[in-house]
Amino acid sequence: MAAPRPGVTGADASRPLRSPSFRWYFAGRSISLAGSAMSPVALAFGVLALTGSAYWVAAVTGTAMVATVATMLVGGGIADRYRRSTVLWLTSLGAGLTQAGVAVLLITHQHPVLLLPFAAGNGVLQGLTTPVLRGILSNLASGRGLQRASSLLASAGNLARIAGPAGAGLLTASVGGGWAIAADSASFLLAAACFARIALPGPAERDGGRSMLGDLREGWAYFASHPWFWSVTLAFAVFNATNRGVWAVLGPVIAFHTIGAAGWGLVLSAQGVGALLASVVLVKVPLLRRPMPLALAAMALAAVPLILLGAGAGLVWLAAATFLGGVAVELFTVTWETVNLTHIPERLLSRVGAHDEFWSFVSFPLGQTAAPVLAAVIGTALVALTGGTVAALMMLLVALLPMFRRIELHHVDR
Repeated sequence: MAAPRPGVTGADASRPLRSPSFRWYFAGRSISLAGSAMSPVALAFGVLALTGSAYWVAAVTGTAMVATVATMLVGGGIADRYRRSTVLWLTSLGAGLTQAGVAVLLITHQHPVLLLPFAAGNGVLQGLTTPVLRGILSNLASGRGLQRASSLLASAGNLARIAGPAGAGLLTASVGGGWAIAADSASFLLAAACFARIALPGPAERDGGRSMLGDLREGWAYFASHPWFWSVTLAFAVFNATNRGVWAVLGPVIAFHTIGAAGWGLVLSAQGVGALLASVVLVKVPLLRRPMPLALAAMALAAVPLILLGAGAGLVWLAAATFLGGVAVELFTVTWETVNLTHIPERLLSRVGAHDEFWSFVSFPLGQTAAPVLAAVIGTALVALTGGTVAALMMLLVALLPMFRRIELHHVDR
Protein backbone atom coordinates (compact mmCIF):
# COMPACT_ATOMS: atom_id res chain seq x y z
CA MET A 1 0.00 0.00 0.00
CA ALA A 2 1.29 3.47 -0.85
CA ALA A 3 2.46 5.74 1.89
CA PRO A 4 0.36 8.78 2.71
CA ARG A 5 1.05 11.75 0.46
CA PRO A 6 2.53 14.94 1.89
CA GLY A 7 -0.05 17.04 3.65
CA VAL A 8 -2.51 14.24 4.41
CA THR A 9 -4.19 14.79 7.75
CA GLY A 10 -5.60 12.34 10.23
CA ALA A 11 -4.25 9.27 12.02
CA ASP A 12 -5.49 6.77 9.41
CA ALA A 13 -5.80 8.48 6.03
CA SER A 14 -6.67 5.19 4.32
CA ARG A 15 -9.98 5.25 6.26
CA PRO A 16 -11.12 8.81 5.62
CA LEU A 17 -14.15 8.84 7.93
CA ARG A 18 -11.79 8.43 10.89
CA SER A 19 -10.27 11.81 10.08
CA PRO A 20 -12.05 14.84 11.65
CA SER A 21 -10.95 17.01 8.73
CA PHE A 22 -12.50 14.65 6.18
CA ARG A 23 -15.69 14.37 8.24
CA TRP A 24 -16.06 18.18 8.21
CA TYR A 25 -15.31 18.24 4.49
CA PHE A 26 -17.80 15.44 3.79
CA ALA A 27 -20.48 17.20 5.85
CA GLY A 28 -19.88 20.50 4.08
CA ARG A 29 -19.86 19.00 0.59
CA SER A 30 -23.01 16.96 1.30
CA ILE A 31 -24.86 20.06 2.50
CA SER A 32 -23.60 22.13 -0.43
CA LEU A 33 -24.48 19.44 -2.98
CA ALA A 34 -28.00 19.15 -1.59
CA GLY A 35 -28.54 22.87 -2.08
CA SER A 36 -26.87 22.99 -5.50
CA ALA A 37 -29.06 20.13 -6.75
CA MET A 38 -32.10 22.32 -6.03
CA SER A 39 -30.75 25.42 -7.73
CA PRO A 40 -31.29 24.67 -11.48
CA VAL A 41 -35.00 23.88 -11.06
CA ALA A 42 -35.58 26.73 -8.62
CA LEU A 43 -33.73 29.29 -10.73
CA ALA A 44 -35.36 28.32 -14.01
CA PHE A 45 -38.90 28.39 -12.63
CA GLY A 46 -38.18 31.46 -10.51
CA VAL A 47 -37.00 33.43 -13.54
CA LEU A 48 -39.91 32.13 -15.62
CA ALA A 49 -42.37 33.22 -12.93
CA LEU A 50 -40.74 36.64 -12.90
CA THR A 51 -40.42 37.18 -16.66
CA GLY A 52 -42.38 34.48 -18.49
CA SER A 53 -39.43 34.33 -20.91
CA ALA A 54 -37.11 31.43 -21.72
CA TYR A 55 -34.62 33.98 -23.05
CA TRP A 56 -34.09 35.37 -19.57
CA VAL A 57 -33.57 31.87 -18.22
CA ALA A 58 -30.90 31.32 -20.88
CA ALA A 59 -29.34 34.72 -20.15
CA VAL A 60 -29.04 34.10 -16.41
CA THR A 61 -27.77 30.51 -16.65
CA GLY A 62 -25.50 31.33 -19.59
CA THR A 63 -23.92 34.24 -17.71
CA ALA A 64 -23.09 31.93 -14.82
CA MET A 65 -21.64 29.24 -17.10
CA VAL A 66 -19.42 31.66 -19.02
CA ALA A 67 -18.10 33.14 -15.77
CA THR A 68 -17.40 29.67 -14.38
CA VAL A 69 -15.42 28.49 -17.39
CA ALA A 70 -13.56 31.81 -17.71
CA THR A 71 -12.16 31.63 -14.16
CA MET A 72 -11.30 27.91 -13.90
CA LEU A 73 -7.67 28.20 -14.97
CA VAL A 74 -6.98 31.06 -12.57
CA GLY A 75 -8.82 29.07 -9.92
CA GLY A 76 -6.37 26.23 -10.44
CA GLY A 77 -3.45 28.56 -9.74
CA ILE A 78 -5.10 29.94 -6.62
CA ALA A 79 -6.00 26.49 -5.27
CA ASP A 80 -2.42 25.22 -5.62
CA ARG A 81 -0.91 28.44 -4.31
CA TYR A 82 -2.92 28.89 -1.11
CA ARG A 83 -4.38 26.65 1.57
CA ARG A 84 -7.18 24.78 -0.20
CA SER A 85 -9.48 24.65 2.84
CA THR A 86 -9.26 28.44 3.19
CA VAL A 87 -10.07 29.01 -0.48
CA LEU A 88 -12.99 26.60 -0.21
CA TRP A 89 -14.67 28.19 2.77
CA LEU A 90 -14.23 31.69 1.31
CA THR A 91 -15.74 30.72 -2.06
CA SER A 92 -18.60 28.90 -0.30
CA LEU A 93 -19.27 31.98 1.81
CA GLY A 94 -19.28 34.15 -1.31
CA ALA A 95 -21.57 31.73 -3.15
CA GLY A 96 -23.99 31.82 -0.22
CA LEU A 97 -24.09 35.62 -0.36
CA THR A 98 -24.58 35.80 -4.14
CA GLN A 99 -27.38 33.22 -4.00
CA ALA A 100 -28.97 35.23 -1.20
CA GLY A 101 -28.95 38.22 -3.55
CA VAL A 102 -30.66 36.18 -6.27
CA ALA A 103 -33.26 34.97 -3.76
CA VAL A 104 -34.06 38.51 -2.61
CA LEU A 105 -34.46 39.74 -6.21
CA LEU A 106 -36.79 36.87 -7.11
CA ILE A 107 -38.87 37.15 -3.93
CA THR A 108 -39.27 40.93 -4.31
CA HIS A 109 -39.98 40.68 -8.08
CA GLN A 110 -37.15 42.97 -9.26
CA HIS A 111 -36.17 43.48 -12.89
CA PRO A 112 -34.36 40.37 -14.21
CA VAL A 113 -31.37 42.38 -15.46
CA LEU A 114 -30.37 42.76 -11.80
CA LEU A 115 -29.91 38.99 -11.62
CA LEU A 116 -27.05 39.02 -14.12
CA PRO A 117 -24.26 40.42 -11.88
CA PHE A 118 -25.22 37.98 -9.13
CA ALA A 119 -25.22 35.12 -11.66
CA ALA A 120 -21.79 36.22 -12.91
CA GLY A 121 -20.48 36.46 -9.35
CA ASN A 122 -21.76 33.03 -8.51
CA GLY A 123 -20.21 31.66 -11.71
CA VAL A 124 -16.83 33.15 -10.83
CA LEU A 125 -16.97 31.59 -7.38
CA GLN A 126 -17.87 28.20 -8.86
CA GLY A 127 -14.96 28.54 -11.26
CA LEU A 128 -12.63 29.15 -8.31
CA THR A 129 -14.16 26.29 -6.31
CA THR A 130 -13.95 23.53 -8.93
CA PRO A 131 -10.11 23.29 -8.99
CA VAL A 132 -10.03 23.20 -5.19
CA LEU A 133 -12.29 20.15 -5.23
CA ARG A 134 -9.91 18.44 -7.68
CA GLY A 135 -7.00 18.75 -5.26
CA ILE A 136 -8.23 18.79 -1.69
CA LEU A 137 -8.80 15.04 -1.32
CA SER A 138 -5.04 14.53 -1.62
CA ASN A 139 -4.77 16.44 1.69
CA LEU A 140 -7.47 14.38 3.39
CA ALA A 141 -6.86 10.77 2.35
CA SER A 142 -4.25 8.42 0.90
CA GLY A 143 -3.90 4.90 -0.45
CA ARG A 144 -7.21 3.05 -0.61
CA GLY A 145 -8.67 6.01 1.22
CA LEU A 146 -8.59 8.05 -1.99
CA GLN A 147 -11.04 5.72 -3.71
CA ARG A 148 -13.17 5.39 -0.55
CA ALA A 149 -13.31 9.16 -0.08
CA SER A 150 -14.16 9.77 -3.73
CA SER A 151 -16.91 7.12 -3.63
CA LEU A 152 -18.41 8.47 -0.41
CA LEU A 153 -18.59 11.97 -1.89
CA ALA A 154 -20.04 10.60 -5.13
CA SER A 155 -22.74 8.79 -3.14
CA ALA A 156 -23.69 12.02 -1.41
CA GLY A 157 -23.77 13.83 -4.76
CA ASN A 158 -25.92 11.18 -6.38
CA LEU A 159 -28.40 11.22 -3.51
CA ALA A 160 -28.58 14.99 -3.85
CA ARG A 161 -29.17 14.76 -7.62
CA ILE A 162 -32.05 12.35 -7.05
CA ALA A 163 -33.75 14.18 -4.16
CA GLY A 164 -32.72 17.79 -4.83
CA PRO A 165 -34.78 18.52 -7.97
CA ALA A 166 -37.89 17.01 -6.37
CA GLY A 167 -37.41 19.11 -3.25
CA ALA A 168 -36.85 22.21 -5.35
CA GLY A 169 -40.01 21.49 -7.31
CA LEU A 170 -42.07 21.20 -4.13
CA LEU A 171 -40.63 24.40 -2.66
CA THR A 172 -41.03 26.29 -5.93
CA ALA A 173 -44.63 25.14 -6.36
CA SER A 174 -45.57 25.97 -2.77
CA VAL A 175 -43.67 29.16 -1.87
CA GLY A 176 -41.83 30.16 -5.05
CA GLY A 177 -38.44 29.71 -6.68
CA GLY A 178 -36.92 32.58 -4.72
CA TRP A 179 -37.35 30.73 -1.44
CA ALA A 180 -35.83 27.57 -2.92
CA ILE A 181 -32.81 29.65 -3.95
CA ALA A 182 -32.73 30.98 -0.39
CA ALA A 183 -32.44 27.38 0.81
CA ASP A 184 -29.50 26.93 -1.56
CA SER A 185 -27.92 30.07 -0.13
CA ALA A 186 -28.28 28.69 3.39
CA SER A 187 -26.65 25.42 2.30
CA PHE A 188 -23.58 27.30 1.03
CA LEU A 189 -23.29 29.24 4.30
CA LEU A 190 -23.60 26.06 6.38
CA ALA A 191 -21.03 24.38 4.16
CA ALA A 192 -18.65 27.32 4.64
CA ALA A 193 -18.97 26.88 8.41
CA CYS A 194 -18.00 23.20 8.02
CA PHE A 195 -15.06 23.96 5.73
CA ALA A 196 -13.73 26.54 8.19
CA ARG A 197 -13.24 23.67 10.67
CA ILE A 198 -10.86 21.77 8.35
CA ALA A 199 -7.24 21.86 9.47
CA LEU A 200 -4.86 21.54 6.51
CA PRO A 201 -1.18 22.39 6.19
CA GLY A 202 -0.11 25.29 4.01
CA PRO A 203 0.98 24.70 0.40
CA ALA A 204 4.48 23.51 -0.38
CA GLU A 205 7.18 26.10 -1.00
CA ARG A 206 7.71 27.10 -4.64
CA ASP A 207 11.08 27.37 -6.33
CA GLY A 208 12.36 30.91 -6.48
CA GLY A 209 9.11 32.50 -5.35
CA ARG A 210 7.41 31.80 -8.69
CA SER A 211 4.64 34.23 -9.68
CA MET A 212 1.02 33.28 -10.29
CA LEU A 213 1.69 33.44 -14.03
CA GLY A 214 4.62 31.08 -13.55
CA ASP A 215 2.39 28.71 -11.61
CA LEU A 216 -0.15 28.71 -14.43
CA ARG A 217 2.57 28.02 -17.00
CA GLU A 218 3.81 25.10 -14.92
CA GLY A 219 0.29 23.65 -14.80
CA TRP A 220 -0.07 23.97 -18.58
CA ALA A 221 3.36 22.40 -19.14
CA TYR A 222 2.39 19.33 -17.12
CA PHE A 223 -0.98 19.04 -18.87
CA ALA A 224 0.52 19.39 -22.36
CA SER A 225 3.39 16.97 -21.73
CA HIS A 226 1.29 14.04 -20.45
CA PRO A 227 -0.70 12.46 -23.31
CA TRP A 228 -2.53 10.07 -20.97
CA PHE A 229 -4.14 13.11 -19.37
CA TRP A 230 -4.93 15.39 -22.29
CA SER A 231 -6.20 12.54 -24.46
CA VAL A 232 -8.94 11.84 -21.89
CA THR A 233 -9.76 15.55 -21.79
CA LEU A 234 -10.03 15.61 -25.59
CA ALA A 235 -12.27 12.54 -25.58
CA PHE A 236 -14.58 14.20 -23.08
CA ALA A 237 -14.66 17.43 -25.08
CA VAL A 238 -16.21 15.37 -27.91
CA PHE A 239 -18.42 13.36 -25.56
CA ASN A 240 -19.67 16.47 -23.73
CA ALA A 241 -20.51 18.30 -26.95
CA THR A 242 -22.58 15.40 -28.30
CA ASN A 243 -24.17 14.58 -24.97
CA ARG A 244 -25.06 18.19 -24.22
CA GLY A 245 -26.52 18.72 -27.67
CA VAL A 246 -28.38 15.44 -28.08
CA TRP A 247 -29.39 14.56 -24.52
CA ALA A 248 -29.97 17.98 -22.99
CA VAL A 249 -31.35 19.83 -26.04
CA LEU A 250 -32.87 17.24 -28.39
CA GLY A 251 -33.72 14.65 -25.73
CA PRO A 252 -36.80 16.41 -24.35
CA VAL A 253 -37.98 17.12 -27.91
CA ILE A 254 -37.76 13.46 -28.89
CA ALA A 255 -39.30 12.36 -25.58
CA PHE A 256 -42.23 14.73 -26.11
CA HIS A 257 -43.24 12.74 -29.19
CA THR A 258 -42.39 9.27 -27.80
CA ILE A 259 -42.34 8.51 -24.05
CA GLY A 260 -43.75 11.83 -22.80
CA ALA A 261 -42.66 14.06 -19.93
CA ALA A 262 -43.39 11.47 -17.25
CA GLY A 263 -41.38 8.86 -19.11
CA TRP A 264 -38.50 11.28 -19.56
CA GLY A 265 -38.48 11.91 -15.82
CA LEU A 266 -38.29 8.18 -15.14
CA VAL A 267 -35.40 7.83 -17.60
CA LEU A 268 -33.45 10.60 -15.85
CA SER A 269 -34.17 9.03 -12.45
CA ALA A 270 -32.88 5.66 -13.68
CA GLN A 271 -29.60 7.33 -14.54
CA GLY A 272 -29.33 8.75 -11.03
CA VAL A 273 -30.13 5.38 -9.44
CA GLY A 274 -27.41 3.67 -11.49
CA ALA A 275 -24.85 6.26 -10.48
CA LEU A 276 -25.83 6.00 -6.81
CA LEU A 277 -25.58 2.20 -6.84
CA ALA A 278 -22.12 2.31 -8.43
CA SER A 279 -20.79 4.90 -5.98
CA VAL A 280 -22.02 2.88 -2.98
CA VAL A 281 -20.42 -0.32 -4.30
CA LEU A 282 -17.11 1.46 -4.99
CA VAL A 283 -16.83 2.50 -1.34
CA LYS A 284 -16.08 -1.18 -0.58
CA VAL A 285 -14.93 -2.78 -3.86
CA PRO A 286 -11.39 -1.81 -4.95
CA LEU A 287 -10.63 -0.71 -8.48
CA LEU A 288 -8.54 -2.87 -10.79
CA ARG A 289 -4.78 -2.38 -10.58
CA ARG A 290 -4.89 -1.02 -14.15
CA PRO A 291 -8.34 0.61 -14.13
CA MET A 292 -8.27 3.08 -17.03
CA PRO A 293 -9.03 0.81 -20.05
CA LEU A 294 -12.15 -0.59 -18.36
CA ALA A 295 -13.32 2.82 -17.11
CA LEU A 296 -12.93 4.43 -20.55
CA ALA A 297 -14.54 1.50 -22.38
CA ALA A 298 -17.45 1.59 -19.92
CA MET A 299 -18.03 5.24 -20.82
CA ALA A 300 -19.16 4.04 -24.26
CA LEU A 301 -22.24 2.68 -22.46
CA ALA A 302 -23.10 6.24 -21.45
CA ALA A 303 -23.54 7.08 -25.15
CA VAL A 304 -25.96 4.21 -25.79
CA PRO A 305 -29.03 6.19 -24.57
CA LEU A 306 -28.31 8.79 -27.28
CA ILE A 307 -28.33 6.08 -29.92
CA LEU A 308 -31.56 4.59 -28.55
CA LEU A 309 -33.17 8.04 -28.58
CA GLY A 310 -32.43 8.32 -32.28
CA ALA A 311 -33.69 4.79 -32.89
CA GLY A 312 -37.04 5.60 -31.25
CA ALA A 313 -36.61 3.09 -28.40
CA GLY A 314 -39.34 2.69 -25.81
CA LEU A 315 -39.33 3.62 -22.15
CA VAL A 316 -38.03 0.28 -20.81
CA TRP A 317 -35.02 0.19 -23.13
CA LEU A 318 -34.16 3.83 -22.51
CA ALA A 319 -34.44 3.46 -18.72
CA ALA A 320 -32.25 0.34 -18.76
CA ALA A 321 -29.64 2.09 -20.90
CA THR A 322 -29.55 5.21 -18.74
CA PHE A 323 -29.25 3.05 -15.61
CA LEU A 324 -26.18 1.35 -17.10
CA GLY A 325 -24.93 4.73 -18.29
CA GLY A 326 -25.17 6.06 -14.75
CA VAL A 327 -23.13 3.09 -13.50
CA ALA A 328 -20.52 3.67 -16.22
CA VAL A 329 -20.18 7.40 -15.55
CA GLU A 330 -19.74 6.84 -11.83
CA LEU A 331 -17.14 4.10 -12.40
CA PHE A 332 -15.18 6.44 -14.65
CA THR A 333 -15.53 9.41 -12.28
CA VAL A 334 -14.18 7.52 -9.26
CA THR A 335 -11.44 5.89 -11.36
CA TRP A 336 -10.32 9.17 -12.95
CA GLU A 337 -10.23 11.04 -9.66
CA THR A 338 -8.30 8.23 -7.95
CA VAL A 339 -5.79 8.01 -10.83
CA ASN A 340 -5.31 11.79 -10.78
CA LEU A 341 -4.74 11.87 -7.04
CA THR A 342 -2.30 8.97 -7.29
CA HIS A 343 -0.22 10.03 -10.31
CA ILE A 344 -0.25 13.84 -10.44
CA PRO A 345 2.04 15.68 -7.97
CA GLU A 346 -0.02 17.08 -5.11
CA ARG A 347 1.23 20.63 -5.66
CA LEU A 348 -0.07 20.56 -9.27
CA LEU A 349 -3.41 18.82 -8.77
CA SER A 350 -5.68 21.85 -8.93
CA ARG A 351 -3.90 23.52 -11.85
CA VAL A 352 -3.86 20.36 -13.97
CA GLY A 353 -7.44 19.54 -12.96
CA ALA A 354 -8.50 23.04 -14.00
CA HIS A 355 -7.23 22.36 -17.53
CA ASP A 356 -9.18 19.10 -17.59
CA GLU A 357 -12.37 20.90 -16.59
CA PHE A 358 -11.80 23.90 -18.86
CA TRP A 359 -10.99 22.08 -22.10
CA SER A 360 -13.76 19.52 -21.64
CA PHE A 361 -16.35 22.19 -20.73
CA VAL A 362 -15.70 24.65 -23.57
CA SER A 363 -17.41 22.26 -25.99
CA PHE A 364 -20.76 22.62 -24.18
CA PRO A 365 -21.89 25.71 -26.11
CA LEU A 366 -20.84 24.11 -29.42
CA GLY A 367 -23.00 21.07 -28.76
CA GLN A 368 -25.94 23.13 -27.55
CA THR A 369 -25.97 25.38 -30.63
CA ALA A 370 -25.01 22.80 -33.27
CA ALA A 371 -27.55 20.12 -32.33
CA PRO A 372 -30.75 22.03 -33.17
CA VAL A 373 -29.20 23.46 -36.35
CA LEU A 374 -28.16 20.00 -37.56
CA ALA A 375 -31.53 18.58 -36.53
CA ALA A 376 -33.28 21.13 -38.75
CA VAL A 377 -31.10 20.06 -41.70
CA ILE A 378 -30.81 16.27 -41.42
CA GLY A 379 -33.44 15.37 -38.83
CA THR A 380 -33.47 14.94 -35.07
CA ALA A 381 -33.23 11.15 -35.11
CA LEU A 382 -30.16 11.08 -37.35
CA VAL A 383 -28.38 13.68 -35.19
CA ALA A 384 -29.03 11.58 -32.09
CA LEU A 385 -27.85 8.37 -33.76
CA THR A 386 -24.73 9.99 -35.18
CA GLY A 387 -23.87 11.88 -32.00
CA GLY A 388 -24.24 8.81 -29.81
CA THR A 389 -22.15 6.70 -32.18
CA VAL A 390 -19.36 9.30 -32.36
CA ALA A 391 -19.28 9.65 -28.55
CA ALA A 392 -19.14 5.86 -28.03
CA LEU A 393 -16.43 5.34 -30.65
CA MET A 394 -14.34 8.17 -29.19
CA MET A 395 -14.33 6.52 -25.76
CA LEU A 396 -13.53 3.07 -27.18
CA LEU A 397 -10.72 4.49 -29.30
CA VAL A 398 -9.05 6.16 -26.32
CA ALA A 399 -9.54 3.03 -24.18
CA LEU A 400 -7.45 1.06 -26.71
CA LEU A 401 -4.39 3.32 -26.41
CA PRO A 402 -1.51 1.24 -24.96
CA MET A 403 -0.42 3.97 -22.52
CA PHE A 404 -3.51 3.42 -20.37
CA ARG A 405 -2.49 -0.18 -19.72
CA ARG A 406 0.64 1.17 -18.03
CA ILE A 407 -1.22 3.34 -15.50
CA GLU A 408 -1.41 1.42 -12.23
CA LEU A 409 -2.88 1.96 -8.78
CA HIS A 410 -0.20 0.44 -6.58
CA HIS A 411 -2.22 0.92 -3.41
CA VAL A 412 -5.09 -1.42 -4.38
CA ASP A 413 -5.75 -4.03 -1.67
CA ARG A 414 -5.81 -7.64 -2.76
